[in-house]
Amino acid sequence: MISTIDGLPPGIDGVRVSGTVTRADYDDVVAPLVAAAAATGRRLRVVAVLDDSFTGITPDAVWEDLELGMRALPLFDGCAVVSDRESVRIACRVAAVVAPYSLAVFPEAQQDSAVSWLVGLPAAGFAIDLRPDEGIAVVRVDRPLRAADFDRLTREIESWSAAHGELGGLVLVAPSFPGWENVEGMVRHVTFVLEEHRRVHRIALAVDGLLPTVAPALAGAVLHPAVKHFAHRDVEAAIAWAAAGQPAAVES
Repeated sequence: MISTIDGLPPGIDGVRVSGTVTRADYDDVVAPLVAAAAATGRRLRVVAVLDDSFTGITPDAVWEDLELGMRALPLFDGCAVVSDRESVRIACRVAAVVAPYSLAVFPEAQQDSAVSWLVGLPAAGFAIDLRPDEGIAVVRVDRPLRAADFDRLTREIESWSAAHGELGGLVLVAPSFPGWENVEGMVRHVTFVLEEHRRVHRIALAVDGLLPTVAPALAGAVLHPAVKHFAHRDVEAAIAWAAAGQPAAVES
């Protein structure tokens, strides 16, 4: 069965797994949790405690587990699994390498540490800072990119263009290339670049990693704006360079 864990800090959800898990457990506990998060846009940080009594999942629950997992995947900031079972701990360490969110495993004696780890995770997000005086937009990302992010960015650029003309510069700031939440996000990124690149004079990438380093050379052959790479720590230099591309017609 699956039951909720009460008394956790705000923003942290907890589930306890014991005995045999059935589809009804997912319908009664997990599905409402995922649905509520999706409806409100709330990010999920979940501590999952696997009791020693846990014996497995019924066949009809396996499919529900996979289906719910795919729907919940984009909503997660992090998951802390608490278990003393070595097989579970090994599986979690392997999954943590490819999971698009933070995943860690803790022994049963460290359940409080698991909760503290979830609380301490950095907030994930996508923020757009329009700077009229400099004629630029600074975009900060610390999670995989979503299709909705590019829809929002398109609206911002179109609103700017209607009032001021072309945008002087666009600065992308991220610790490393964030990747995409799913294929839809990747496709929307490509269409955004093809549709909007002529409205921007300069693009600065304040992002660490190999791909951002080679991107300017690749983009220079096909894109209208000048593209330049900066180390993540050199955000202010990236902003200054992008702002220098501000067209004379831009109004403050």
